[in-house]
Amino acid sequence: MDIMTPRQTDILALARTQGRVLVDDLATRFNVTPQTIRKDLNELCDRRLLQRVHGGAVAGSGVENLGYEARRLIAQDEKRAIGRRAAELVPDSSSLFINIGTTTEEVARALQGRSGLVVITNNINVANLLRPEPHIEVIVAGGVVRRSDGGIVGEAAIDFFNQFMADFAVIGASAIDESGALLDFDYREVRVSQAIMANARHVILVADRGKLERTAPVRIGHISQVHTFVTDVLSSDRLARICRESGVRVEELFPDRATEPEPQD
Repeated sequence: MDIMTPRQTDILALARTQGRVLVDDLATRFNVTPQTIRKDLNELCDRRLLQRVHGGAVAGSGVENLGYEARRLIAQDEKRAIGRRAAELVPDSSSLFINIGTTTEEVARALQGRSGLVVITNNINVANLLRPEPHIEVIVAGGVVRRSDGGIVGEAAIDFFNQFMADFAVIGASAIDESGALLDFDYREVRVSQAIMANARHVILVADRGKLERTAPVRIGHISQVHTFVTDVLSSDRLARICRESGVRVEELFPDRATEPEPQD
């Protein structure tokens, strides 16, 4: 295997720090053409050091998730907009589940100041966001807290969620396949998400379009089990058709941002 160039080493370090790097930003940073950057990214992806996505690349692979802090940095504006819209779909005086994820945390952030909500979660970050709210009751699953992301998983968490029937469930996924499969990395986390979906009257999936550019090994379920899908851009015609045929309501916040696939070398 050839040794990486200094520029490729710097690109890899940036990707691991930021979670995602973009072709145009890198071209400006290193004062080279976008074609040169695409070649660098393709070589790094061939070595399985990065994973190619539209417009750039992300750290990680199809079997290992990005670090939680790195994921917070990806599509921040889109996640905030998705969080605000999903929160609008939940009326006051409702009960809702919120699972683990950076986008679901944005939903919780948007729920601050609301009244009469009962929020049931296995996400310590969500609990900390909503704990000070005087008119929101927060119920947290028991079990071991995962240091990497503040998630609570395991059999005790599954049993916990099976005690409830919530009005809404707000769920995230690490990846969405064009077939409609909702995917994640941790089997234990997936089983908790499945319990959440099974015990909610209305399931809201929150995910930016980057989730359609990734893959993960463990199946949560199928998008047909979702009632509402809130996203920035639904870039897959096949997935859009599956949503229509399954009666899934799609809230596409920035449809005009859909672009043609970037040119390849």
